[in-house]
Amino acid sequence: MRAGLFLATTVSIALAGAGAIAATQNVLFNATIAPTCTLTIVSNGTLVASPDLQTLSSKLGGGASGSVTLATTGGVDLSVDPVTVVTAPPADISATTWTPTYSAAGTHTVAETGGSTTLNDPGLSTVTVHLVGAKGGSDRFTSGNYQATVTVRCE
Repeated sequence: MRAGLFLATTVSIALAGAGAIAATQNVLFNATIAPTCTLTIVSNGTLVASPDLQTLSSKLGGGASGSVTLATTGGVDLSVDPVTVVTAPPADISATTWTPTYSAAGTHTVAETGGSTTLNDPGLSTVTVHLVGAKGGSDRFTSGNYQATVTVRCE
């Protein structure tokens, strides 16, 4: 009986002297970043009439492009929509063909285009937007105020 008591006491003392058993676990952190894009207008553009009054353009002398700052996570497409909102003087009744284009500089380099461009990399860029309105045949722009809206799209 004494041998059994001694063995139980020895085991108890050995366990008490070892202290608590340490445990560890790893905590994981996950993130998903969806492709995003932010566009901020820096400046609006200015159209100027050609000497023959058949063209209104931001590219002519005295004209000015519009400017937009683009910030993206990448994985987006940049484009300009066809012009749908135009204000013209009542006397201007002939058709006008509006052609918006853009280019980009900064993280993304895009040569002037009217099409869609995929931007894979994250970063900041400046988008330069131009607009040209053209009359056909013998039609001319009349005197008065003109305003056209170009929608820059990043999605």
